Parts: sequence; C-alpha cells; structure tokens
Amino acid sequence: MFWLSHHHADEYNRTYALGGVRVCARCLGTYPVLAAVFVGLFVLRAPLAWAWDVPVGVALTLPALVDWAVGRFRPASGNNAVRTLTGVLLGLGLGRSLYIHVQRPLPAVLLAQALLVTGVAVPVILATYRRPRPE
Repeated sequence: MFWLSHHHADEYNRTYALGGVRVCARCLGTYPVLAAVFVGLFVLRAPLAWAWDVPVGVALTLPALVDWAVGRFRPASGNNAVRTLTGVLLGLGLGRSLYIHVQRPLPAVLLAQALLVTGVAVPVILATYRRPRPE
C-alpha cells in the first residue's frame, strides 16, 4: 500500500512498515511535528516576527535537505532514524513558516527556505535524473 510514501519498491529502506502500510521515514517526522507546531503557535498566540526566524528556519531545513541530497547520490546510505530526526527538524522549521505565512503571506523565512530548497534540489535532481532504477 502506498500511503504517505512517495518511494518505489527499491527505496523501501527509506520507509517504515506500519501495519502493512508504507510510511516515509522523513515524512513521519515532518508532518506531525509541523501540525503540532502550527497549532501550538496559534494557541500560544506567538508573535509573527522573531529576529531569528530566518536563520533558524534555514538551519532547521538544512539537515533534511542535505540528507535527502546525499541519499539521491548514494541510495543505500543513511538510515531511517536519521531521516525521521531530520524530518522532525524540518517540521519545526516549516511549522513556524506556515504559521507566519497564513497570517502574512510569503514571509522572509518561507522565501529563504524555498530558495535554499530550490538551490539544492534542482541541481541534485538534474544530476541524478537519468540514473537507472534497479528492477
């Protein structure tokens, strides 16, 4: 079953099997934390601007991005505990960005995260695009 997993069978090492359902290891860390941070910031009525939003937002995004990029070049590398941990960090950063974004669209932290992801993802995808998939 293909649920919260965008991985093909040859990448099942990047997923957890939970009751017969494949769940992406990084997504398992990202989405619950993102939702909890997003809701929590509303409940706490957190300010919309903190001096450290951009540097911390970028710093929390970077580990997942680096781990993903390394995995694209070396598919057998890494482990699910690291993927889940980097997902948790990503969820923290994205939860804060989304909280700001829904109230003040396109905040600097979200734009910085988008530029970072685009700047890394596009070259990595282009460099690994034609790599043959195992059968």
